[in-house]
Amino acid sequence: MIFTPTTLEGSYVIDIEQYSDSRGWFARFFCKKEFSAIGHDKEWVQLNHSANFRQGTLRGMHFQCPPFREIKMVRCIAGSVFDVIVDLRKESKTFMNWYGTELSATNRKMLYIPEGFAHGFQTLSDNSELIYHHTEFYTAGSEGGIRYNDPRLNIQWPLSVSIISDRDKTHPYLDQHFKGI
Repeated sequence: MIFTPTTLEGSYVIDIEQYSDSRGWFARFFCKKEFSAIGHDKEWVQLNHSANFRQGTLRGMHFQCPPFREIKMVRCIAGSVFDVIVDLRKESKTFMNWYGTELSATNRKMLYIPEGFAHGFQTLSDNSELIYHHTEFYTAGSEGGIRYNDPRLNIQWPLSVSIISDRDKTHPYLDQHFKGI
């Protein structure tokens, strides 16, 4: 695997290294040794799968509050998405900055998201699917969200939003009182 740091401290785009022959290809997308080299020492405790039927669907921007902050690793296994993370760690040099990248079944890239980040994505194609790895169990009541179109962040979503949940479109805007997580 090839770990390329993003512009946000502690996050990485991960490229798999494919080994191909006449049968097809093989690649590893997790190795405890390789992940420990970037400081990852937590166990993946939950895996989730998201299916999204229409292009332009937006999910996000989600996070879990302390003490249930989690590391996520996201991979698109069908279609393509524009995946976005926002650094909400008040002690970070990249606090309140965002990063976006395309994840697709074709490019096979993954995004490693440290604790203290909000995460969301917009589908770039119909029938897009993502696999999420989490280091913390989902804990009802500890989840949070920020508005996907918050002017303070000015995230540049590539498409008009075609579908979004009521919950996601009504997450609070950031304001001067937000102190981070």
